[in-house]
Amino acid sequence: MYRAPISEISHTLRNVIGIGQGLENGAFGDLNGELLDAILLEAGRFAAEEVEQIVTEAEKTGAQLKDGVVTMPKGWKDLYHTWKDGGWNAIGSPVAYGGQGLPLMVSMAALEMWCACSLAFGLCPTLTMGAVEAIAAHGTDELKTRYLPKMISGEWTGTMNLTEPQAGSDLGAMRTRAERNPDGSYRIFGQKIFITFGEHDLTDNIVHLVLARLPDAPAGTRGISLFLVPKFLVNEDGTPGKRNDVFCSSIEHKMGIHASPTCVMIYGDGYAKDMDKGAIGYLIGEENKGLACMFTMMNNARLAVGIQGLAVAEAAFQKALVFAHERKQGRASGWKGEGMSPIYDHPDVKRMLMTMKSSTQAARAICYACAHAIDMSHQGGERATYWADRASLLTPLAKSFATDIGMEVSSLGVQVHGGMGFIEETGAARYMRDARIAPIYEGTNGIQAIDLVMRKLPLWGGQHVFDYLVELGGVVDDLRKSKLAGLADVADRLEAALSDTVAVTSFLQKAVKDGKPDVALAGATPYQRLISLAAGGAYLAKGALAGGDAGRVALFRFFAKNVLAESAALRDRVENGADSLLTGADAALATA
Repeated sequence: MYRAPISEISHTLRNVIGIGQGLENGAFGDLNGELLDAILLEAGRFAAEEVEQIVTEAEKTGAQLKDGVVTMPKGWKDLYHTWKDGGWNAIGSPVAYGGQGLPLMVSMAALEMWCACSLAFGLCPTLTMGAVEAIAAHGTDELKTRYLPKMISGEWTGTMNLTEPQAGSDLGAMRTRAERNPDGSYRIFGQKIFITFGEHDLTDNIVHLVLARLPDAPAGTRGISLFLVPKFLVNEDGTPGKRNDVFCSSIEHKMGIHASPTCVMIYGDGYAKDMDKGAIGYLIGEENKGLACMFTMMNNARLAVGIQGLAVAEAAFQKALVFAHERKQGRASGWKGEGMSPIYDHPDVKRMLMTMKSSTQAARAICYACAHAIDMSHQGGERATYWADRASLLTPLAKSFATDIGMEVSSLGVQVHGGMGFIEETGAARYMRDARIAPIYEGTNGIQAIDLVMRKLPLWGGQHVFDYLVELGGVVDDLRKSKLAGLADVADRLEAALSDTVAVTSFLQKAVKDGKPDVALAGATPYQRLISLAAGGAYLAKGALAGGDAGRVALFRFFAKNVLAESAALRDRVENGADSLLTGADAALATA
């Protein structure tokens, strides 16, 4: 059974990331330490006692589509309404429209716990939160007044509609079109695929945010507009009215997240005979500037996907740890009991478990650091731009590293279970199946690496990333000065990883400056891993220093001696691997 890691979450937020200082100086309004603890405890209780209880059966049956209507698995609707009535959908949303206005750090911590029990369940609020943010930032006052209160309360849900059969990551190839109506609204025509919770029976309305192109729009991404398209048009009194011309034509049969309906959505097909053809939509932001509006939603969605990877990793680790103590095989060296020893006592199993836990905690710190930067950017003042740029730098790390770790840790979880991990009965395989989507959607991790190297490293003329690495390096001196046993002797390992990261950062920036973008891009993914490992190691060190807990000290020592050693190999791959890739790939991959 999942146990919410409240102490680790609280320790990371307070002592590693910095929410503690914000609580002390009142930066987060009425939020105080006691309220934070209460929120985390209740979110963890809801995850373990409510969400986890129905997930196994829900994953077996999945969502079902009939006549354009998606029916969610048994118990799912009651679970959602219990969650909604608890006010969870509103915790991070604007107070002006019924939200609680709590820091993003808090909502991400709660999301981690829900996703750990069921990634499929956590997906629905993730998309709604993102849609709320986009409408709040770019919608007209009329749209905000009409839609935000019910979306924030959870009475209505939201979606994000980008992908089309011929246009995945390349949105410039998008074909969905919009036509202007005399009353200022628009009619939307086209098909979107991979739409999470595009249709369901949890709420009486669904608010779709849809990218489409106007007839006179410029080519490519410069000609994309964003529209709000409700499943049901809204009456003057705020109730759902006439059915809009948007329908789900099918749901995907997927490797994982079976209880989450991944829909093919048809706009403007005249599905119902008495319906005017064309889905009514309302412009968000300005015409032909929809991509910028959608990125408001996508950036936080990318952090949320990182949280999903983290959540799966935590759940997979917990299951593997319990199994390792229960399963008996062989006799470990030093075992003095009767018969076979628990597999936990075998060094290789401990190695896997320590890798799982330390990597998960490193991913948690990076994700929460990203959320903290976003929260600080919303504080305003002269430091707002600084924190916004820090959030921009950390977003690709949070999304890519945490989702890669979700996949790696869930795979190790199957390995710890041995043959039983390959059997659905234990539940270990579900984590691995669910985890696989996270490195793909909301911008593949390869795209995150491109964004990191080509857009984020140049921030502040290239200096911002170095300032961040200098900040992380401050913990090396703290390690050397520490009286805690076992910390000073691993300071050099963290310093070496940070030094490798600094050197590779300079190498990539020079490659771009010298007009060699392909060299930089060839090393983008290993660089993304390198800087994430260095950052994660620094955060683990900071966590070990704060309070001196023996378990956290041991965890950082393991990470420093067993995981950070990757940094030298990653540096070599970036600095010396491009030529073999760029000059040899075509010959090596040529078909006979």
